[in-house]
Amino acid sequence: MATTSSVSAGLDVPTLVSQLMSVERQPIDKLNTRVASYEAKISSFGTISGLVSDFQTALQDLNKNLQGFSATPSDTSVFSASATSTAAAGTYSLNITTLAQAHKLAAAGQASDTSAIATGASTVTFTVGTTSTDVTIAAGATLQDIRTAINAANMGVTATIVNDSSGLPYRLALSSDNTGTSNAISNITIKTGGDAAINDLLAYNPTENAPAPAVPMIQTVAAQNADFTVNGIQIINSSNTVTDAIQGVTLTLNKNTTATLTITRDTNAISTAVSGFVDAYNALASQLKSRSAYGSATAQAGALAGDGTLRLMQNQLHGILNTAASGGILTSLAEIGITSQAGGTLKLDSSKLSSAMSNNFSDVANLFSSATGFATRLDSWATSVLSPGEGLIATRTENFNTAIKSYNDQISKLEVRMKAMQKQYTTTYSNLNMMLSSMSGTSDYLTQQFSKGAA
Repeated sequence: MATTSSVSAGLDVPTLVSQLMSVERQPIDKLNTRVASYEAKISSFGTISGLVSDFQTALQDLNKNLQGFSATPSDTSVFSASATSTAAAGTYSLNITTLAQAHKLAAAGQASDTSAIATGASTVTFTVGTTSTDVTIAAGATLQDIRTAINAANMGVTATIVNDSSGLPYRLALSSDNTGTSNAISNITIKTGGDAAINDLLAYNPTENAPAPAVPMIQTVAAQNADFTVNGIQIINSSNTVTDAIQGVTLTLNKNTTATLTITRDTNAISTAVSGFVDAYNALASQLKSRSAYGSATAQAGALAGDGTLRLMQNQLHGILNTAASGGILTSLAEIGITSQAGGTLKLDSSKLSSAMSNNFSDVANLFSSATGFATRLDSWATSVLSPGEGLIATRTENFNTAIKSYNDQISKLEVRMKAMQKQYTTTYSNLNMMLSSMSGTSDYLTQQFSKGAA
């Protein structure tokens, strides 16, 4: 007798729904791939932007160094020197007669620097140059307190306490903060009503200066101006740092004697700057090439393969390098040793550059820094490329960001749909599972009944 077959029951609903959703999510996966690709492109443009910025810095450094001079003393122990772009090449003879000195005074010795010197308060007037400042000395002030009050006034005088190891070792020492006679401490007076002990300690009048008990504060170092000649011309200066004796040159005087100063173009710094320009250009050119390259059987495509903006940047750079400068004898970079190599990078012949600077410096400077000079035009190009909101990089990056936003909006809408679809699939196949389970129970029952009948 025939019997019914058992109905299989129990679908794996989670696995079935997961497999179905994997198919349904394929449009989202494609959009996420596009977003990741555009984010990689934005990152690549960020790298390119940094390299353009580095290149522009190298160009500006080159222009700065082309204007620079080096200042070389014949004896650095006599003086040191530095020069700016306003200096003039030449040799200068210096004869230093006296160095500038700061005015220094010292008070009579005290047995202690922590014992009260006076019982009453005093107002002391310090005159430095032509400027007078009142300093209040409190009642019961110690030598340390007096030092602190003077320094707190910030009047161009510094007070210290010196221990000379004598019977009365603690001496208040005053020094003008600036050298030269115009910064001398010209007078120290105690106003009427002040404490006599403070007067005996601080009073100073240069017309009465002498190391005697009647004169409390004595001069230990006279204020003095620097006195020297440049090419026989006498110069008096209140400081040993002199900025206006030779145009564009700062001198720091160290010793009373003679020496010479040589001002020349700083060709070493210029050579370094030119090398930096070539290196920065090569770093940029290499990345422009590699990131825009198409893939092949042996090489992976760049993140910006075939990107029109990168091609435009490359064409603009080549156009500038292939357009001659004007206004001088030299018109091309090759004439000073900068030539193109296979792959679009540059190569520097340092010997040829050095020879060009030695023989025709003004034209080398013109080749880079004139209105049509290479550094000038490349700097303008970099500014244009990097311009916020309007430059090539900003515009292209904004296009990518707009596309990413559009894709993310589509993804958000699809995600809502996916949630609804997953819920629907789960409900449908859960119900089917229940139906199959019921059918399986019925099948088992019928099988049992048929088995009993047959018996």
